[in-house]
Amino acid sequence: MRTLAALAIAGTATLAGPRVGISETAGPAVTQFTLANGLDILVIPDLRTPVVTHMIWYRVGSADEESGKSGLAHFLEHLMFKGTAKNPPGRFSETLARLGGQENAFTTQDYTAYFQRVARDRLDTVMAFEADRMTGLVLTDANVSSERDVVLEERRTRTDNDPGAQLGEAAQAALFVNHPYGRPVIGWEHEIRALNREQALAFYRRFYAPNNAVVVVAGDVSSEEVRALAEKTYGRIERRPNLHPRARPSEPEPRTHRRVVLADPRVQQPALSRTYLAPSYRTAKPGEAEALDLLSHVLGSGSISRLYRTLVVEKGIAANAGAWYSGMALDAGRFGVHASPRPGTSLEQLEAAVDTVIAEVAANGITEAELARAKTRLVADVVYAQDSQATLARMYAAGLVTGLSLDQIRTWPDRIRAVSAESVRNAAITWLDLRRAVTGHLIKTPAATERRS
Repeated sequence: MRTLAALAIAGTATLAGPRVGISETAGPAVTQFTLANGLDILVIPDLRTPVVTHMIWYRVGSADEESGKSGLAHFLEHLMFKGTAKNPPGRFSETLARLGGQENAFTTQDYTAYFQRVARDRLDTVMAFEADRMTGLVLTDANVSSERDVVLEERRTRTDNDPGAQLGEAAQAALFVNHPYGRPVIGWEHEIRALNREQALAFYRRFYAPNNAVVVVAGDVSSEEVRALAEKTYGRIERRPNLHPRARPSEPEPRTHRRVVLADPRVQQPALSRTYLAPSYRTAKPGEAEALDLLSHVLGSGSISRLYRTLVVEKGIAANAGAWYSGMALDAGRFGVHASPRPGTSLEQLEAAVDTVIAEVAANGITEAELARAKTRLVADVVYAQDSQATLARMYAAGLVTGLSLDQIRTWPDRIRAVSAESVRNAAITWLDLRRAVTGHLIKTPAATERRS
């Protein structure tokens, strides 16, 4: 889930998904500066090995697309590898491979990012390539058409052929009835098919500019070195004077519990999921998002969490159970719970048991021991994340492009430590209200009604 500790957890294992920052006393000495053209730059020193991670994050994602053009941000991410007049298709990737470097890219609802990991003396090379494709992208109808087919196949593989992913997509659309977070990042199939070269270039020219981007360099470099290289590469690009603010429709206050059910013969394990509309770190009142982070940990993180201990260990009605909070967003966040039943338990029975656990927390709160364990675990996850350059870079960049300040990211552990058990209880009362939720049931179609697709 995208929060600054979830990024830390993901990074220690492997990179979307973005909970928190590093305390100023324990973390690296991060430097932040802005070039004359508006490009924000972050330098995170890590002198243990002579390598660097370079990332460029654009403040544009799927929620910034025009209605009817879903998937355009993600589609453009693919097209950004099609080359420029100066560097024809394949040259950037071939150069990285020859240098022993790594690269990738990703798109979310709020941002699109590209990153490389290379030896420190090759940083100028990747910065020059990225600066070139910030304004020099060249597209043809042929390579746009072929890449559109690649995206359609990606959608078929990851969503259309996965009942669980289909249910998640439907639940997301039901949760956000007005805000563009309700549409999938990859896009709806019929709209992907209509995307073309002119639309991609118009989107590119509108959003890909130095004053709409953040460059993060983590590794064996100094801020002085990075500034000099940035001035030589990115600094030559003119700022976009007509960059419009990110105007998105707001989500109305939810009034009714919604349900989505997906039945499919391919389902191997029935599942229950529920997602609540909740504030993000940017939109929450002071302390609210931190309390939600801790609530998700107490409710559903690990074998001693409330949901797992009650449903799996004590009652024996679930094969697994957990909770999560996705608070790293420019607009609204989400809070979720999930569980899978053991044979002999219906989803209705499992849902009732989940509701009982949540009601217990809302009625009586959590213990000081539970709160202390959750705080220790969350802060420790972020401390351990300092072992990964890429994770550090992602944590800071995700916070900055979703509206947080460098100080807010740095001081996150201190704010977590300040949360009281009563604040966690209040978060459960306020935000885990069924009127704010979409509940999903994933079930297997009975054998008598199975049909071949």
